Amino acid sequence: MTSTPNLATGFTTGHRERLMRVARDVSFDAGTRLFEEGRHADRFWIVRTGTVVLDLHVPGRRAAVIESLGHGELVGWSWHFPPYVWQLGAEAVSPVRAYEFDAEAVRAMCVRDPGFGRAVADRVGRVVAHRLHASRVRLLDLYAPYGSGGAP
Repeated sequence: MTSTPNLATGFTTGHRERLMRVARDVSFDAGTRLFEEGRHADRFWIVRTGTVVLDLHVPGRRAAVIESLGHGELVGWSWHFPPYVWQLGAEAVSPVRAYEFDAEAVRAMCVRDPGFGRAVADRVGRVVAHRLHASRVRLLDLYAPYGSGGAP
């Protein structure tokens, strides 16, 4: 499987610069929960350094880790789609430095500039498709009688 598509890859220089103008530098200690499944999604991040895992609540079991994200990868896509509720949880497994973005501000930028909005929607859509596939494979590996049938 290929790595998660990067949010800013494929943007024009102008679109990337526009997005980065609203970025805020943040850091998280290892063990910090960035968000919880089912809660309001009001921001997202692009990892600069460190590792964040995405996990899925499984009743009666420990949360299933779906994917690990690192440098350049988007953490969070639920901010882009109503009702803006996290579909997974996320935790820093090492110290993380990231760019943080206010979802409402980015959504407003998308409305004001349809070209920018299409670029964001395309990149976020690619991330969603990748994460859906990764979730399916991981859950089959964990819970199906014969696994996903794919290579590890």
